[in-house]
Amino acid sequence: MTRDAGQSRAELTDRFGRAVDYVRIAVTSACNLRCTYCLRDESEAPQKTRQLDAGDASRLIRVLAEMGVRKIRFTGGEPLLHPGIAELVSIAKTTPGIDTIRITTNGVLLDRQLDALVKAGLDGVNLSLDTLDREKFKSITRRDRFEQVRKALDRLLATSGLTVKINTLMLRGINSDEIPAFVELTRNHAVTVRFMELQPFDDRQIWRTGRFMGAEMIRERLVSACPELNAVTGHSTEHYSFRLPGHRGSIAIIPAFSRNFCNDCSKLRITADARLLACLYHHESIDLAPALKGEMNEEEIKKRIIEAVQQKPKDGLKSSHDTAASSMSRIGG
Repeated sequence: MTRDAGQSRAELTDRFGRAVDYVRIAVTSACNLRCTYCLRDESEAPQKTRQLDAGDASRLIRVLAEMGVRKIRFTGGEPLLHPGIAELVSIAKTTPGIDTIRITTNGVLLDRQLDALVKAGLDGVNLSLDTLDREKFKSITRRDRFEQVRKALDRLLATSGLTVKINTLMLRGINSDEIPAFVELTRNHAVTVRFMELQPFDDRQIWRTGRFMGAEMIRERLVSACPELNAVTGHSTEHYSFRLPGHRGSIAIIPAFSRNFCNDCSKLRITADARLLACLYHHESIDLAPALKGEMNEEEIKKRIIEAVQQKPKDGLKSSHDTAASSMSRIGG
């Protein structure tokens, strides 16, 4: 490592010694689904959408890479609604210092865009999919798009060279009976199925309606359905990780609310309106819009990024006074 690279890495270390090398960029706040746990129906509460300009995103990625960021995840909203998403993947992939480019998507548009994304250098896809049943899908998302998403899932499972994860948000009494069906996907495919807790970023709709399903309850249901599970080591956010004998893939449980992962947090988030968030649970942010309008040079941009890193709390959940924040579509998933 050169002296300059070492200095850059040091710049993105927070007050508690955590190195920041991962940025999630919400390229748009728009979404083509209206999941009940995320957004109100647009007829009830229309919201202005934001979209990050491709040139602005490119500039930010270059500066972040110079400061030690190695992993970029494009999110939204639904990132595939951004007209330049494949271009953004290519830009990030060819930026010196960036090692990994991934995307989180609901899959509605993925089948038609997957080839271009892979060609651009995409390394991995997290597919947000809460049910394998068409009628439940319509009920959860308020849209009849299951066939498109199922086709995208099948394409993903057949595409080599991609890291594929399925994010399944568990809702008591809605999809809690589908654990065995999701686990079955790991039999013949090297996919990780991740059962996740609901977080309090639901546009203030169903968080307090009794649909929350905690990690321990998910684990109990999973072990009951699949008693031959073997524990394995997963990603730091995957509190429980398992594999079934003879299965190519793995299963994980992410206690997204009941257990926080602040001690290992290496992330920053950039919203579609160019605000930099150091912590998922904080409303405070740093406005990067002036920088993107050419009102700041790169050194000033770097100072703002360093400022954000130094604002990271030791424990964001405990220090947050209002966990019922806005929808994840506004924050960036």
